[in-house]
Amino acid sequence: MTTLALTGSPLWYSSRAAGTLALLLLTATVMLGIASGVRVRPRRLGRFERAALHRNLSLLTLVFLVVHVVTAVLDPFVRLGWAVSVVPFGASYRPLWLGLGTAGLDLLLAVAVTSALRRRLGARRWKAVHWLAYAAWPLALFHGVGTGTDTRLPFQLWLYAGCLGAVVAAVWWRLVKAGPGRVAGRLTAAVAATAIPVVLTAFLAAGPLQPGWSQRAASTAVLLGGGR
Repeated sequence: MTTLALTGSPLWYSSRAAGTLALLLLTATVMLGIASGVRVRPRRLGRFERAALHRNLSLLTLVFLVVHVVTAVLDPFVRLGWAVSVVPFGASYRPLWLGLGTAGLDLLLAVAVTSALRRRLGARRWKAVHWLAYAAWPLALFHGVGTGTDTRLPFQLWLYAGCLGAVVAAVWWRLVKAGPGRVAGRLTAAVAATAIPVVLTAFLAAGPLQPGWSQRAASTAVLLGGGR
């Protein structure tokens, strides 16, 4: 394996940076979406300001996701191919974790397309698809943890923990502030807010935090790709 493969190419660093920024922006977007459903809202932030902020954060998330995908595909080390960016679980390199990222991207693209066609679809159909953005967030989080060769770095771990803690806290805050009704939805949110941290912690302990885990996965990719 070459030095470039071990240290990472400029495209790899660009992809990781764009992916990390996309996760941060998606986290902020999800938190804002969760908070918007609570009756208690900041008085200085009006409805239109919240909608504009939510929309702009969503667009920025998609922009950095495009950069993340393009730089990842152009990186010659893994040789992903363009089909992997839209078809989940088809990659030879960490297919599960890359597939989760692709699935999350597909969900966000579906939300973006239906938002552009909101008037034709109607509010009820648009809102049903819009809920997919919440499902995209855990997929993006596990994708980042599972594919990142820098997952063991303290800074990256704290970043993932911060994103996880922020969304989980927002969910529980909304559950506390929510009024009566929608028991099934509230129960689902409570179970998800409890299960995701447990599953992520177990995966980190069994996978990325184990010595040599990242190198073994990368070596598999090089062998499948024919080496450098």
